[in-house]
Amino acid sequence: MPVEHYENFPVASLLVPARLRRPIEVIYRFARSADDIADEGDATPDQRLAALAAYQAELDRIASGQPPKTVLFVDLAGVIAQHALPIQLFRDLLDAFAQDVVKKRYADYPELLDYCRRSANPVGRLVLHLFGRTEPEHLEQSDCICSALQLINFWQDVAVDWQKDRVYIPQTDLPHFRISEADIAAGRWSANWAALMDFEIDRASRLMQLGAPLVHALPGRLGWEIRLTVQGGLRILERLRQVRGDVFHRRPKLGKADWLVLAVRAFRM
Repeated sequence: MPVEHYENFPVASLLVPARLRRPIEVIYRFARSADDIADEGDATPDQRLAALAAYQAELDRIASGQPPKTVLFVDLAGVIAQHALPIQLFRDLLDAFAQDVVKKRYADYPELLDYCRRSANPVGRLVLHLFGRTEPEHLEQSDCICSALQLINFWQDVAVDWQKDRVYIPQTDLPHFRISEADIAAGRWSANWAALMDFEIDRASRLMQLGAPLVHALPGRLGWEIRLTVQGGLRILERLRQVRGDVFHRRPKLGKADWLVLAVRAFRM
């Protein structure tokens, strides 16, 4: 489900109409490869930023009508032109990935949501543009779903992110629940930690519920894709609650048995 790495993108599954599978695959390749530049391997921060700047330069060529220099961006230029996709959405993604290289903490929830606005929300907006459903209400609902998925990924991966010296839990929340970064470093679960995670889970759940009505505006295959995406995110939140936020020892993930649950719940939406 779309709650790991860059899988908060609805990769071209069988639920996506055949005519849109290749465009989605191309956009996914762009997002995944850029995310890997920022996050994978042993490159230095300067090397990562330089590689992301090269991606920005390719977007500049597309925007100015010049031919890109790499195969990925040749393909992307074709998709952007064919579907009139806003190039700013791709710039926003690159900006978020570059931010991940240099920024390791977030002061408060609004600052974290601003990161989500660039790291996750462009994905949903690009999909809606592909389907020609860009009404403001639908874009806002998509933003809620995508930001919720990003937050779920953060809460699920607290321990993983700590290994990269990243803490996405807002700094203002930690003292409120009498938690310090030393607790994260030690993988120390406590009742206070469980309360903090319940608080963050509630935030993600509220966002997801705000976005969920989007499924009724998107008939057919896309509607079902989004239904399963929403239910997958909510299911991970359930798993987080079941382990009382103990992501240090029992990182929640979905298994084969969960798919039946998701299908039933998606049908009832």
